[in-house]
Parts: sequence; structure tokens; C-alpha cells
Amino acid sequence: GINAEYGGYRKESSAQPAASAALIKKGMSVNVESGAGVGAQFLDSAYEEAGATIVDRESAFSSDIIAKVRAPSTEEIPLLKENSTLISFVYPAQNPDLLSALQEKQLTVFGMDTVPRISRAQVFDALSSMANIAGYKAVVEAANHFGRFFTGQITAAGKIPPAKVLIIGGGVAGLSACGTAKNMGAIVRAFDTRAAVKEQVESMGAEFLTVELEESGEGTGGYAKEMSPEFIAAEMDLFAKQCKEVDIVISTALIPGKKAPVLITKEMIESMKPGSVVVDLAAEAGGNIETTKPGEIYTYNGVTHIGLTDLPSRQATQSSTLYGNNLSKLLLSMGQDKTHQVDLEDEVVRGSIILNQGEMMWPPPAVEPSPVAAKPAAGAAVVKPKEKEPFKDTMLSSLTYTAGLGTLVALGANAPDPAFTTMCTTFALAGICGYHTVWGVTPALHSPLMSVTNAISGITAVGGLLVMGGGYLPTNTVQTLAAAAAFVSFINIFGGFVITQRMLDMFKRPTDPPEHNYLYGLPAALFLGGYGYAASQNMADIHQMTYLASSLCCLGALGGLSSQDSARTGNILGMMGVSGGIAATVGLLNPPIEVLTQMGGAAVMGGAVGATIAKKVEITSLPQLVALFHSFVGAAACLTCIATYINDFPHLATLGNAAVLKTAIMLGTYIGGVTVTGSLVAYGKLDGKLSSAALLLPGRHAINAGLMAANIGCMGYFFNAPSLAAGVGMLSAITAGSGIMGYTLTAAIGGADMPVVITVLNSYSGWALCAEGFMLNNSLMTIVGSLIGSSGAILSYIMCKAMNRSLPNVILGGFGTSSTGGGQAMAIEGTHTEIMTDGVVDAW
Repeated sequence: GINAEYGGYRKESSAQPAASAALIKKGMSVNVESGAGVGAQFLDSAYEEAGATIVDRESAFSSDIIAKVRAPSTEEIPLLKENSTLISFVYPAQNPDLLSALQEKQLTVFGMDTVPRISRAQVFDALSSMANIAGYKAVVEAANHFGRFFTGQITAAGKIPPAKVLIIGGGVAGLSACGTAKNMGAIVRAFDTRAAVKEQVESMGAEFLTVELEESGEGTGGYAKEMSPEFIAAEMDLFAKQCKEVDIVISTALIPGKKAPVLITKEMIESMKPGSVVVDLAAEAGGNIETTKPGEIYTYNGVTHIGLTDLPSRQATQSSTLYGNNLSKLLLSMGQDKTHQVDLEDEVVRGSIILNQGEMMWPPPAVEPSPVAAKPAAGAAVVKPKEKEPFKDTMLSSLTYTAGLGTLVALGANAPDPAFTTMCTTFALAGICGYHTVWGVTPALHSPLMSVTNAISGITAVGGLLVMGGGYLPTNTVQTLAAAAAFVSFINIFGGFVITQRMLDMFKRPTDPPEHNYLYGLPAALFLGGYGYAASQNMADIHQMTYLASSLCCLGALGGLSSQDSARTGNILGMMGVSGGIAATVGLLNPPIEVLTQMGGAAVMGGAVGATIAKKVEITSLPQLVALFHSFVGAAACLTCIATYINDFPHLATLGNAAVLKTAIMLGTYIGGVTVTGSLVAYGKLDGKLSSAALLLPGRHAINAGLMAANIGCMGYFFNAPSLAAGVGMLSAITAGSGIMGYTLTAAIGGADMPVVITVLNSYSGWALCAEGFMLNNSLMTIVGSLIGSSGAILSYIMCKAMNRSLPNVILGGFGTSSTGGGQAMAIEGTHTEIMTDGVVDAW
């Protein structure tokens, strides 16, 4: 039930028509009180078009689940149905009488204000959504009451100086105000007690102010903590100086559970220039400005004071849209259709629930902080920390090295030819390079890094090109499979690089210096042109040297994504590396003009498809598009492996490296199959085409174990297949079995963990590319595959640690995690930093 909001200036609706449609799509019935959305410009007809039913006030309140913005008033509580569910802002600490009344009705109550401020719950965080709007609206209100332009101008009538704006607090509201004021042309300064906010403020184009005294202001839940008297004195001195210079002050400082600190005194206000404006976003909690009158706009000593406490309501359409998204996604995360349930094991549910069928559940259990050493009480037993076991630790390390070196010795003793040992050397050294490359990549660049590595993994096109043949069109099954592999690889290459560029453009600021990336055409022209000339002169060693140069460019692409300054260069290096590798492969093959035309057709058509998709998709859908393109890499690996087996089968009995070839074909097919279906499931969950909830099949771990055993059995039979038909049949069975495994493993993981899943699949695509490199004895594919595989594995580990996930659990389809219903939850150890919505630009 969606009810109209009454009282004060409230105009929001708890769910806009789009949110109602999302709930209805998942099997829920939505009853909307007539006129509930009028204040937010949502007419009853819009709700009806979305599938909702327009009802009277009493009928809406009689629904099983009531969605509101404000907590119910004393007049509304009797209308609530007993044993129903209420979701709204509640503020339980300030409203004990309200909770008592709701308890009597045996209600289950979720507070949108009590949603835990953790990474997984950002999509439900209505407080951040409202703070974002409040920050924007604060600047708009200030501009409305300020007597000059925000932006500076030079006109025929004279020079107009820009307004100077001071923003106190660098949370969501503060950063929103920074960005809005800067975009309006003002000179923006900001202050926050948390050092981590500095880069975020500067990323919005504002100057970050500091005091001489060093003290951390990091608090919990994204808020700042209360500072020492010495620090407060230093910052008050800073504010006093700033008030004499600036035209507008916007304050946003809050401390949870306490009265807002007074940061701007009456004396500071009196020192400001006439016509100045101050906006106090903390007015409802007492205010940061001593002269603020909560809920009022008035002038004191020539300074306009804006103490409005309902700024989000004054942007009713926007606030209703964001709040409706937050609320509907929170509701859907707890189940769909008739499966809606309260899972107290879910940290988001446990943190946000206030009443459970009338039982008081607030406050939730506190998250255990990192242990702090304290002096034991007299006579108390002292718990000693776990002692190190030098012998055990050294033995474990020794056994690890023993296993690694023993494996290399065994491979060397059984190496079929020198080419195999050379390829192993290439594989190992490239893996070490990939391992060390990504540790320094900033978190904000994880998605562009995944995208560029996905594009580079399109080197699978080399495998297709090496097996292609025929004429203008393929003439047999092998050539058809190879052409298909090349085609889908080129979709991935072109689309991947376009996606990476679009992701990087999202972080580009108007104040950034101009770019001259066209100058990289010089090394690209020298590289490709020089290779073309050398190849035309039949210089035999130029092909392998070009492979080396291409590999180094791909390595530079991964390293370039470590910072904003080099990220775009990294993307260009990736393009150069892949282009050089494709060119060297064509030059090495020196195909007839008919086959060359076929290769060009696969590249042009695939590139056109990939680039078109990547350019037209919405910017918010880029991460899931990366997952979709991952599936093309897996498909290319499967196609190339099967085509190679069919092509080489007549000679396998006479080849000295037949065992290596068969092993590479099996691994490439298996990894490719897992990558295809796993990527498609990840895409579906992120894009909303599949349910984001974990698919908990009964006995899913036994199913996965059975599938793995079946795949191993197929591999064993394939190794000794007596005929081509039997071998192809086993490869088809491996493809199907691994595809089912990719589905079951990925579907068992919730949508919130899909970013980690994508990095794991990214690593898989690299290992599939390695298998192709060994299969075709191609150093470029081995080097690039090892780089992507090892770097993807490390990036997966980094993201798992940041999201408090276990990498083995993600790989094994959520085995042993409480979030998917099985096993023991991963223990929380050490310290962490919570990143809110505004933290996306943290490292820029």
C-alpha cells in the first residue's frame, strides 16, 4: 500500500510509478491511495498504467505491506492492519511512543533511516539519497537569495566576480553541494575532519581546507566523530577567517545521536558581508550556525539565514524517485511473490528491522570492533594472544616451495619437446608480471580495469585466425568454427575498448586539462607501419618481435589503469597491443587474398556489432555489458579448441606433444564453457533480467561435485578417444557439463556479489586464452592469457577482501557462506573503510 503523506511541506510519494511497476513485475499487488503522488507530479493515471490499483485511504492502509516516507501519525496508526509490515522513516530513538503504539498492532517495522551504511546496502540507503538532494537544493536556495551571479563574468558593463562558497562537511550532502556550486561557477572551499574526504572534495573541483593540528575525524557509519577541544578551537579559528571572505556558507555537520555542533558563531555571522547567505542543513538537529532558526528563512545583520528542514520535499519528484528506488529494492531483496520473509541472518535486514511482529528488535547487535588492547582489571585472567609457531609456519612455507619446484621438475622431466618448456617459461614469467601489476590499482578503477582486460582477452581472435581457411567463405566445419570464434572475439575487442573509454569518461571533469591522445597515433603508426614494411621484406624474425611488443603493450595497459593520470594511456596501449598481435598473426600466416578477405570480414562485422552495442547501451549498464562480453571470450575458446581438435586429429597419433595438445584442448573447452554461462548469468542478474537473489538449489554442492566428476570422466575418455566422433562427442559433453556448472555456480551467488564474480570470470577467460596458447604454440596468447589470468585472480582476491567475501566461496558457488544459506559465515577481522555513494571518486 502506498499512502499520501500529510503534514507540513511533505510532497513526496513513497514509490513512484516506475518503482510500483518493478514490484508488480515481481508478483506483488500495489494499492495506491488516490492522490498519493500528486505532490510529486505523479498522477493516478500513471500508477494505473504501471499496473497499480487506485484505492481510498482506508483500503491502502489495509494492505499487507505499507510503504511510507514519514512515520505514521497518531491518526494513521488505527488504520494499520494488525500483523502487517511498515517500511518508512521511523527514527526509533526519538519516537518511543510511536514504537509502543506500533507494538500493540503486532506490526513488523523496517526503518529506512536504520539501514546499515555498508557497501552492500548502498542501493537501499535512503539517507544518502535524501542528503544528495539536500546538498543540491541548499545551493539552489542560496543562489535564489544571493544578490549576485555565482559565476564570474566579464561584460561590457563591467567585471562580475564569482561567488565564494564555504561548505562545512564532506559527506554525501557536502559533496553534492560542492559539485552543484562548482558547476554554477562559484569558487568552492570545503572542510571536513576526515582526511579521507580530501580527495573526494578535490574531485568535485573544490579546495579542501585544513588546520595545522593533526587528528583523525573518522567515525562510524560514514559520519565524523566528535573532535578534541584543541581541534575544535583550531577549526573555529579557520571558520572565523573564512566567514570574512566568503559570500555563502553551507553547513552539513552532524554527529549521530547528538545535537549538531555549533561551528559558526554569532560573532562570525556579524563579520560576514551584507548580502551573504548561510544555509544550515543541520537545522533540524539544532543547527551548526548559532543564529539559525529551524524551519525559517530570515535575515540577521544583513545575512540571509536558510534553516529549512524539508529540502528534499522541495524536490518532491526527484526525492520520490530516489526514495522509491531505495524502498522497492530493499523490499525485493527480502523476497518476491509470496516468498517475502524476514531473514534475521541477513545483515541488512537485521540492521534495519525495528519491530518483528510486535517484538522489539532495535537497536541491532553492534558489529564487533577490532580488538583494542586494554589494561586488565585487577585479578582478572589475562588472555594471551595466540603464539606463533615458527616450526609449523616455516614447514608450511617449505612445503609450498617444494610443491612448486617439484612440479616444475616433473614437467621438465616429461616435456615432450623444447617448445613446451619455452612456453612454460613464458607462461610463468607473464603470470608473475600480472600478479604484481594490479596490487596498486585504485579501487575506483577496478571496473575500467576489468573492462580493458576483457577487451585484451579478445586476443582469442588470434586462435580463430590461425585455424581459418577456405576462400571468401569457410568450406568445412573446422573453418566455420574458426571464423565464428574470430567473429565473436572481434565483438569483444571493439566493444570492450569502447566500454573502457566510456567508463573513464565518466570521471572526466570540466576543469581537467585538455587531452591530446591523438599524439599516440605516432607510436601506433610506427609500430604497425614498421611491422608491415619489415614483413613485406620477408624479415622472418619480425613476427615474434612484434608479438613481444604487443605483449608489452598489453602489460602496459594493465599498469596504466593504476591511476587517473595514466588510465587513458593504458586503454590506448591495450588497443595498440591487440592491433599489433592481430597484424602479426596475419603477417605470419600470409594467407591468400580470399582468406584475408574472410578474416577482414569477420573483423569488420564483429567490430561493428561490438562497437555499436557498447556505444548505445545506457551508461549505468556498462558493468553488466562487460559480463556479457566475457561470454564471447569463453565461446571463442570453446569453438577454437573443438576446431583445432578436428583439424589435428589425423596427425595426433604421430605428434610427440599429443598429450600436451589434448590437455590444452580439454582445459580450454572446460574453462570456456564455465565462462560462457557464468558470464551470461552475471549479466542477467546485474541487468535485472534474472532475479538477483541467490538460487539455492537443494543439494547444490552435491550437484556441482557430480558435474565436476562427470567432466573429469569425459576428459579421461577424451584422452583415449578411439575415433574423431568419440573425441568430438566428449568435447561437446565437456562443453555442456561445464556450461551447466557455470550456471549453477554463478546462480547460487547473490546479485550484490556479482562484481566479484565478474572478476573471477575475467580470470577464467585469461586461463582459457593460456590453454589456447599452449594448444597452438602461440607465445602471444600464452603471455596475454597469463597476464589476464593472474591479474584477474589477484583483483578477485582484493575485491573479496573489500566486500568481506571469501574467494574460494565465490568460486565454489557460495559454499560455506551464511548469505547463501549454507555453512559458516566468513569471520570479520582487522579494520575496514566504508565507502558510501559519494566514495566512487575517492581515489581521483
